[in-house]
Amino acid sequence: MALAHRRPASLLLLLAALSAATFLAAPAAATGKTGQVAVFWGRNKNEGTLREACDSGTYTIAIISFLDVFGHCTHHLDLSGHDVSRVGADIKHCQSKNILVFLSIGGFGRQYFMPSPRAAAAVADYLWNAFMLGTRKGVYRPFGDAYVDGIDFFIENGAPDNYDELARRLWNYNKAYRGRTPVQLTATPRCRFPDRKLERALATGLFTRIFVRFYDDPHCAANWQQEWDKWTAAFGTSAQIYFGLPASEKKVGYVHPKNLYYGIIPVVQKAANYGGIMVWERYDDKRTGYSSYAIQWA
Repeated sequence: MALAHRRPASLLLLLAALSAATFLAAPAAATGKTGQVAVFWGRNKNEGTLREACDSGTYTIAIISFLDVFGHCTHHLDLSGHDVSRVGADIKHCQSKNILVFLSIGGFGRQYFMPSPRAAAAVADYLWNAFMLGTRKGVYRPFGDAYVDGIDFFIENGAPDNYDELARRLWNYNKAYRGRTPVQLTATPRCRFPDRKLERALATGLFTRIFVRFYDDPHCAANWQQEWDKWTAAFGTSAQIYFGLPASEKKVGYVHPKNLYYGIIPVVQKAANYGGIMVWERYDDKRTGYSSYAIQWA
């Protein structure tokens, strides 16, 4: 029988120390599957109601789009001809199914801007009282007593000034509440990092979800992994990063479901702050059924 050689105690301590150091130096664990799929709703009257979208079983977040006029004491909600009076009940229905509902501000128009910190304070006050838990008299609430779970920044046009101040003003409403966050902030930037329109706002660290648009840009279609790595590295685990894709095969950046499963999902789910998949938008998704694949793999 061979005799076992005993290692000196000093060597055992060294090995233990090296093992601990290796553990501490290990990269952050991959997130893996989250089951989270966000969708933009409100871009086409023929997409069906918000209630129908939430009943599809393929979304965990619904983003109402857009509040497309603000910043100069006037406001306008563009829901592409949907009956606004029905949306409040639909919001409550979605929330009863544990689906988060956000209101997206901005969009593709050019009638919104944030000219000063004072304007940011006024817009924050309006959003809080018109769409969230605010109760100031004299403020019209388009969705009645229903309230959204937060505000999404979709700033496509105009100067980037003062959106950071808007974010801080909105977030400050949370200070009056314990154990809940009535104002959650999300953003939907273009994929080229950084998005100059939202760079200052995102630098506040107050955004918990970032829906990056990996479409409508040939550069991103060709270099999506490079841009994805930039976004995930920039925010650590302070924000969940979603991979945004179009449901329409006609858009630049469309990814066939097979390529989503075999090509993109294995890569993005390695990130510690991977959040899920964002689908643009409900009308095209209803036609193609893209989210029915995404919800299985996200």
